[in-house]
Amino acid sequence: MPSKHDTTLQALPETGFVFWPVGTGDSTSLCVDKDTIVQVDLHQVSDAEDDDNPHAAIVQELVELLPKRDGKPYLAVFALTHPDQDHCRGFSELLDKVQIGELWFTPRVFREYKKDLCDDAVTFHNEARRRLKATIKAGRQPSSGDRVRIVGYDDLLEEDDFKGFPEELLTIPGEEITKLDGEDVSDSFRAFIHAPFKDDSYGERNDASLAMQVTLEIAGAKGSALLFGDLCYSTIRRIFDKSAEDDLIWNVMLAAHHCSKSVMYWADGDEEESLRNDILEDMEKAAGNPGYIVASSGPIPSSNKKGDNPPHAKAKNRYLEIVPNQFLCTQEYPDEEDPSPIVFEFDDGGFHLIGEDGGNGDSDRGKGGGSLSGAVAAARGGSGPPKERVGFGFAT
Repeated sequence: MPSKHDTTLQALPETGFVFWPVGTGDSTSLCVDKDTIVQVDLHQVSDAEDDDNPHAAIVQELVELLPKRDGKPYLAVFALTHPDQDHCRGFSELLDKVQIGELWFTPRVFREYKKDLCDDAVTFHNEARRRLKATIKAGRQPSSGDRVRIVGYDDLLEEDDFKGFPEELLTIPGEEITKLDGEDVSDSFRAFIHAPFKDDSYGERNDASLAMQVTLEIAGAKGSALLFGDLCYSTIRRIFDKSAEDDLIWNVMLAAHHCSKSVMYWADGDEEESLRNDILEDMEKAAGNPGYIVASSGPIPSSNKKGDNPPHAKAKNRYLEIVPNQFLCTQEYPDEEDPSPIVFEFDDGGFHLIGEDGGNGDSDRGKGGGSLSGAVAAARGGSGPPKERVGFGFAT
């Protein structure tokens, strides 16, 4: 097995998405062009650099692969969906070794008590505070390395510490971002913000996750990714209810909360948890061509016991009903022994998965992408995956 001190990729795609095998945690790279990379979340497993460890040494990977600016690896944006350890582990090391032009985060970062945060989340909190002060002092044009973007609205933004913060650096749900580290990239990048909603600031940390649709474009080819952080059914339901169809299209959807069943199995009040077919129908309607679902998690078991943390077999089986041939798990691709980053790239042939092996390559999605029929409802809810493609009409 190759040493984890070597990068698992020879290069980042010039334009595309990379989902890294980092265990049950998130590390997603959005490659806008060869000089502009956005990193969404980070999960550096402590022993990832050991030769026999199957997890990517994500910080080392980025140090080796990122473009250089003034002789140092340069990351245009680091976006934190929420300050849980499995989304920011390794940030202290990244901040030390990489020049980060801009930070994106939700106001929830400032609502957390430091004693409730892991060490890397504390580092992020402190760096966000430093940049907040630098941005207010600089006004509308802070320098690269001092830039921040706050995503989502919260009453605390009306407090004295935030007076003078530039309004154009605050983005709320329903708005889009087309600037990265101060540069207009509207011809190649768009992030449409779905969440957090204002009233999510006071609940569970997962429920205040940054959620967005990211669209990349090159030479007329477009591809979109839906990133939901650790959101569950209730918030994702609101997103689909409030958003226009174009803002929900996905060629890649990152399975929320590391393939958690809470996306489609839900209990209201004292009710028993039940399958919510409505969200599966809406996810399927929004699927592009091609369309992949990626679980950023450890290998997914064939079954779970009550109370098990994600990844959940039940969630995987429901996703397989939408994309039987195009469901990928970061820690299983192409195999569990030696997983590789899942890379989607744009080139003259359009949007596609790189290194299509193991039966995970592109397949014809068919023409039956309408609403789900009674056959789908009958198939859903069981413990096993579908025997045929109920959503798009293809046998598997």
